[in-house]
Amino acid sequence: MGTVTAKQLKQRTGKIIKRLKSGERFTLTHRGKPVAVINPSLSEEKTFPPHLRSFDEAWEDIERALEKTKPPFKSWKEATGRARNRV
Repeated sequence: MGTVTAKQLKQRTGKIIKRLKSGERFTLTHRGKPVAVINPSLSEEKTFPPHLRSFDEAWEDIERALEKTKPPFKSWKEATGRARNRV
């Protein structure tokens, strides 16, 4: 298992990902102390826990909810003005 600092991870992300793909594991350190272990994925397939819905199904619910609501502002300018306490 190799060790990689937070700074190295930021600067050499591509190289570290390539090494992870080859099966190498890393201990991530921040200010000299270990904070995480980075392991290669066990499989290439993306699986989600069974209690999560598919993206398409979840997005349809979001769109239905948005159709039922009325925006509190007439325009995006009014919304940003209110957020910045200018209105």
